[in-house]
Order: sequence, then structure tokens, then C-alpha cells
Amino acid sequence: MHTATPGPDTLPWEGGGTSRIPFAVYTDEQRHQRELERLFYQGHWCYVGLEAEIPNAGDFKRTVVGERSVIMTRAADGQIHVVENVCAHRGMRFCRKRHGNATEFVCPYHQWSYQPDGSLQGVPFRRGVRQDGKVNGGMPADFNPKDHGLTRLKVAVRGGVVFASFDHGVESLEDYMGPTILRYFDRLFNGRQLTILGYNRQRIPGNWKLMQENIKDPYHPGLLHTWFVTFGLWRADNKSELRMDAHHRHAAMVSTRGSMGQASGQAAQVTQVSSFKESMQLEDPRFLDIVPEPWWQLEDKMPTAVMTTLFPSVIFQQQVNSVSTRHIQPDGHGAFDFVWTHFGFADDTPEMTERRLRQANLFGPAGFVSADDGEVIEFSQQAFDSKPQHRALAELGGREVGETDHMVTETLIRGMYEYWRKVMESPEPSTAPEAKP
Repeated sequence: MHTATPGPDTLPWEGGGTSRIPFAVYTDEQRHQRELERLFYQGHWCYVGLEAEIPNAGDFKRTVVGERSVIMTRAADGQIHVVENVCAHRGMRFCRKRHGNATEFVCPYHQWSYQPDGSLQGVPFRRGVRQDGKVNGGMPADFNPKDHGLTRLKVAVRGGVVFASFDHGVESLEDYMGPTILRYFDRLFNGRQLTILGYNRQRIPGNWKLMQENIKDPYHPGLLHTWFVTFGLWRADNKSELRMDAHHRHAAMVSTRGSMGQASGQAAQVTQVSSFKESMQLEDPRFLDIVPEPWWQLEDKMPTAVMTTLFPSVIFQQQVNSVSTRHIQPDGHGAFDFVWTHFGFADDTPEMTERRLRQANLFGPAGFVSADDGEVIEFSQQAFDSKPQHRALAELGGREVGETDHMVTETLIRGMYEYWRKVMESPEPSTAPEAKP
């Protein structure tokens, strides 16, 4: 359990552990800024995209790390770079397109231009303007373009997934994930070429951590999501396991679909949740056209769903044949943007691609399932804001933190806040110097 000595900015955690979460964790703006610095800009890797989104030289994608706008680019030599979307001249956020192809980036304010790797290549009037036999203006004689490129982030690519960090002293991506979570990551991103199927975007009026909590809460799908329980995709009696890294910041929820079809009769007694309507049928039964894939195999198991949370910024989803990344993008303490990137594999048959697209309708802002999550997060944030001195309870399965072989527990949430407290309540960390171009 957490044993750090409380500092002057420490919240009172009822009971001293992490099973009773103060509402102020979700409502305090000063604490939110501290989170950005300590969890997004220092000591952590953040997801920025997939290599398949920028397949060609000059391709770029605008995204974020925390609340800072960044650009993922592919240079002429094929190398992937991530640079901050802040002009080195007067600080303008110059790139407005989400995706595109460009041989250079030009800031519209004063036309400073940069190469895809962030190097400064052009400054208007650098040597001044000749007028009436003399030179007016110009940059100082010691101005060196090499000292004024865009801020470059450290980049790591594994299995076609791109991560970046403002902290160039951050541990390796593999050490950051740890061997347990790396095993599930490599199962999904196993070296096959990825293909982009599409995007969903939504803005959720709630604290960004609530989405990490939502995916670390394995038993709510059988209660909140009537679609799931009605058609047997995720229920409390599924064979399951919950795994964490050594720091308890990342987690994998692993589930194997049990009884086919509706939760009725004996199955309903086991789960204590019956179908919304026992007679309910799908208008299009192809939503349950599930085909096991060889890559699902993990040792002696064939999980039908693995939800991996990589703290703080991303969720990797396999729900039967639908696979996607879910990028958490904070925007103030009370809202975040949530971007889904649905993908497949280059060797998928046309039928499998269609199947992945069809099953993707379960997810996203209007998904049969995910629409519920956005709504409950919004309603939770409203309650937190109205009663910031109160606390939430996460004691199902006990008050300790540990891996389990069942879903009837909130241990992953407790584990995440054990790590959160360690980072947030520690003395001011040494700050890695900002990257030099």
C-alpha cells in the first residue's frame, strides 16, 4: 500500500490507502496542472499515433501529448519525428490540419519555415533589407538557425505504434511497459503491417482519469452495457484475468467469451444480471459474426477481449474482431477529447475488413456500448463539481492492490491511484532539460 509521507499539497485520503478517492482529484485545477507536468511531460511515454497513418515521406499527423499540440512526421529518409506545434519565433501554433503531406512547415505569422524533423530552414529578412544604400534590420550576427528549431520529442516505435516524450531521459519504452503488459501489447501489435480503417472523435465533459478508470473497471460492462450482457459478449462469469505492471499504472483486462447469446436462465443467475429483454434479437445478426483469429492465442488461452490501459494516455482495444487505439487528450481538469483509431491488418481478407468495420459500431461516441461510458463520466463529473469535499468508493474485492483471475473487483483502480499518489505526492522531481533541436 501507499506509504509516502504526505506533503503540504497532499489530499486527505480516507483510510490512508487508495480505495476512497477524494472528489478533489477530479476537480482541482492546480492539481490538474501538476498532473500534466508529472504524468504527461516528465518521466512518461505518451501515445501519438500509428506508423500506418504517415506511410509516405512528408506525411504528418497533428495530435497532442497532454495538452501540448505536437506533429508526428515522416522525413524523406523514412524516419519518424515528433515535434511540438509551437513556432520557435513568436510561439504560434502553426499547423492547423489534422493530417496532410508537406515538404516543410511554414508558420503563417512571419513565414519561418521548418523541415519535417523540426530543423529551422528559413527566416524572412534574416539579413535585413537593403534600402538607400544601407541594410535595415536583420537578425543579430550570432543568430544560428540550428539553435532555433522546433522542440523535438524523444520517439519510440514498436509494432507500428508511435510513442513520444518531452523527457529525453525517460526509460526505454519496453521498461516503461514492463514485461507483463509488453506481452499483451506484442500480442496485438505483432509485426504485421497495420491499415487504417477510420476514426471516431468525441469530447467528454469529465476528468481524463475517469476514462482510465472506466477501462480498469472490469465488471461494469455487465451492468451498465445492456447490449453486452444481452448478447453475451462481456459478462461477470466470463473466464478472465486482470494483470498489471510492477508500478500498477498499466493494466490488461483479459476476457474469454463464455456462453453464446443472451444471458438468461442459469447464466442470468450466475451474473445476477438478466438480459434487457430475453426475446430481443438483432436486426442484423452479422454484428455477432465473430471469427477467431490465430493471433488471439496467448499460451493456452484464446481471449476474445483484451483491453490494455497504458497510463496515462492510451487504451489498446481488442473486442472480438474490432481492434483500435483510444487516445485520451486532456483539456482542463473537467474535459477531455477521446480519439478512436480503428485499424486492421494488411493481410486481412475483404470479409474480415468488413467484419472489423461492422463490429466497430459497438464503439465510438454513438456506439451501441461506448455511448453509455461517455454519459456516466459526464454525470460523475457533475457530481464531483457539486461536492468536491466528498469521495468515491473503490472497495469491491477489498482494499488492497493485486492481480486477479476474476472481474468482480476494483483492484486496477486502486492500483492506478497507488501510482498516482506516489508521483503526485513526492517531492518536486528533477526536471529533464527541454530538448534542443
